[in-house]
Amino acid sequence: MIIEQIYTGCLAQGAYYIESDGEVAIIDPLREVQDYIGRATQNDAKIKYIFETHFHADFVSGHVTLAEKTGAKIVYGPTAKTTFDAVIAEDNQVFKLGDITITALHTPGHTMESTCYLLKDKNGKNHALFSGDTLFLGDVGRPDLAQKGAITEKDLAGFLFDSLRNKIMPLEDNVIVYPAHGAGSACGKNLSKETVGTIGNQKETNYALRVDMTKEEFIKEVTDGLLPPPAYFPLNVKLNKEGYKDVDEVIKISAKPLSVKEFEVIANETDALILDVRHQSEFIKGFIPQSIFIGLGGTFAPWVGALVKDIKQPILLVTPVGKEEDTITRLSRVGFDNVLGFLEGSFGSWQNSNKEIDTLESVSADFLEEKIKGDALVFDVRKPGEYTSEHIKVATSTPLDFLNDYITEFPKKEDFYVHCAGGYRSVIAASILKARGFHNVIDVAGGYGAIKNTNINRTDQVCSSNFK
Repeated sequence: MIIEQIYTGCLAQGAYYIESDGEVAIIDPLREVQDYIGRATQNDAKIKYIFETHFHADFVSGHVTLAEKTGAKIVYGPTAKTTFDAVIAEDNQVFKLGDITITALHTPGHTMESTCYLLKDKNGKNHALFSGDTLFLGDVGRPDLAQKGAITEKDLAGFLFDSLRNKIMPLEDNVIVYPAHGAGSACGKNLSKETVGTIGNQKETNYALRVDMTKEEFIKEVTDGLLPPPAYFPLNVKLNKEGYKDVDEVIKISAKPLSVKEFEVIANETDALILDVRHQSEFIKGFIPQSIFIGLGGTFAPWVGALVKDIKQPILLVTPVGKEEDTITRLSRVGFDNVLGFLEGSFGSWQNSNKEIDTLESVSADFLEEKIKGDALVFDVRKPGEYTSEHIKVATSTPLDFLNDYITEFPKKEDFYVHCAGGYRSVIAASILKARGFHNVIDVAGGYGAIKNTNINRTDQVCSSNFK
C-alpha cells in the first residue's frame, strides 16, 4: 500500500495518491492532473477512483479532467448533484481498491455533501481518515459556505458537531488524519502548520473535539469570528459542480508572448488588469503604471481570488522570465482562465522601450519610528486576528482581504504608511491604492517583523494582548 500526500503550499491544500495492488485512488486532485497520471504509469498501476470530499470553494479540482483522461470514476458523498457522470456514494458505502477498502463516511457540516473517506488495510483494520474540510489539524471546517434556503450557518455547525461526534471521534486514536488543508487556508480559522496527524492527537489538542463540549458551545465557537469568505469561493464551487476547460487548453490559449507594442494596445483597448507577479523588491523599484502587484512568492492564487472579484476578468501578465506558464497554471487553480498574454522579456522590455514607469516609495521600520513621533498615519493590512494579538497603537486596522471596504479611510493628500507582517501584503495593498490614485501611500519594508526590532516595540506605541 502506498499513501502519498501531494501538498501545494500556495493553496495550503493536500491531495492524496493511494495505491494498492496495481489500483490507484486520488483524493481531491488539483486541476493539473499529469502528476497523478505519471505516478500511476511509473508504477504500472491504473487510476480507478477519484474521491472528492466535497465541492471545493477555494480551488478548482482536477476531477473532471482526470476522469476524462483515465476513465476513473468520480465519487462524491450523499446529496451531491453534478452535471457530469459521478458515483454518488451512500453513507458507509465501501469501495475496494486492490487489497484495501475505502469507506465513505457522510459528515455534513462544512457542506451538506461533505464526506470523509476511511481507509482500511488488507486486514480490515482502520488505518487512515481523509477528512477533507470536515476535520483539520487544530480546527474544523467553517460552516458558513453552504447556507441555502432555510439552512443557516448555525444549522450547519450543528450538523458538523454531530458528524464529528458520531463518525470521527469514535475512531481509534492511532488512525492517521489526512486533512484537505493546512495553515493559510480560508476554509478554517486556526489551522495547524502540520499536515498529518492522528485522531488521538486531535482529541487532545483540537478545541472542537472537546469531550465536555455541548452542541451550543460548539456552535458558538465555530461560528464566532468568521470573516466573510473570499468572493471567488462560490464561483469555484460552480466550476467544480459543472466542469471546466482542461488546464492544458487554458495554457495553450493564455501563454501568448506579447511585444511591448502589442501589450500596450491590448491594455488600452480592453479592461484588462495588468498583474505583476515579480518579487515585491523588484516591483517597488519600477512597474507599469496602473498595474497591481501580487507576487508568486506568497500565497499568490488565493490573494488573486480574494482581491480580483470576477474570475472572468481579462488579465495581462508581467512575470519573471520563465515563469509564464507557472503563473497561468496557478491562476487556473482558482478559476482565473482569462489571461490575454504576457509581456515578453518581462518588465525589462518595457524599460528598454523607454515607456513610462511608476515606482512605489518604501521606507525602513527605523524611518517609520521617527515619523510616528510626528503623528504619522499608519495602516495595518494584516488579518484582524494578527492585529488584535499585537499592533502599533497608532495604527488603524484595514485588512488586505477587505481593502475595498476601507478605501474612504485613507487620506487623499497627506502621506500615510502601510505595513503587514513581512512586506508582501503591504506592497499588494500599496499597489492597489496607488492604482486608485493614492500616490501618497508609502510601504514599510519588512513589515511588523521589522517594526518589532525598533524602539517602537519598547514603548507605549505597541499594544499587546493574549487573545487567541
